[in-house]
Amino acid sequence: MDREESITAEQDKKVIILDTSAFVAGFDPFSVKEEQYITLKVKEELTGELKTDIRLNTAIESGRLKVKCPEKHFLEDAKSAAKTTGDISVLSAADIEVLALALQFKSEGLSPMIATDDYAIQNVAKHLGIKYMPLATFGVRTLLKWIRYCPACYRKYPSNHGAKTCEICGTELKRKPIGRSEGA
Repeated sequence: MDREESITAEQDKKVIILDTSAFVAGFDPFSVKEEQYITLKVKEELTGELKTDIRLNTAIESGRLKVKCPEKHFLEDAKSAAKTTGDISVLSAADIEVLALALQFKSEGLSPMIATDDYAIQNVAKHLGIKYMPLATFGVRTLLKWIRYCPACYRKYPSNHGAKTCEICGTELKRKPIGRSEGA
C-alpha cells in the first residue's frame, strides 16, 4: 500500500465511541465491525455494574473494545462546546471525555460516531458536527439551546450560570430549551 492509499484508508476508517448509556441499553461490542472505544471515566462508571461487567471486560480483554483517554485540549474544547449549547450543567466528566475523544478522532481525520442515548451528549455532538447513534431512544433531531430559570419567581439565567439556586428566592434552578435549529 503506497502513502496515498494509506491516507485514504485512514480517512475512511470509522470508529465508535461508547458512553455509559450504550452499555446500559445493552450494546454488544461484538455486534459491529468498526473499532470501538470507551474512555477511562466511562469504564469507571461501568465497573461494578453486574449486568455490564462481564460484557465490558470480555470486550476489553479480547481487544474488541479499547480504553483511550482524550488529550487535555480536546477536553477543554468539549467543555467549551457544552457551555455554548447550555448542556454543561448536566454532563458528567465521563460524558465530556466521550465528546473530547470524538473531537480528537475527528481531528485525526477519522469518522467517529458516539453510541449514546444521552440527549445532552447528542446535542453537543450535533453542535460539533459529530455523528451519534441512539440505541433505545429516538435521539436529538434538532440542536437545542438552553436557558436556566427559577420555577418559583421565573427569573431567567444564562445556561452557563454557575449557581444551582435562584439568587432571588433560593429555589433550585431548572432548564428548558429556548430555541431549536437544524444545527451542524
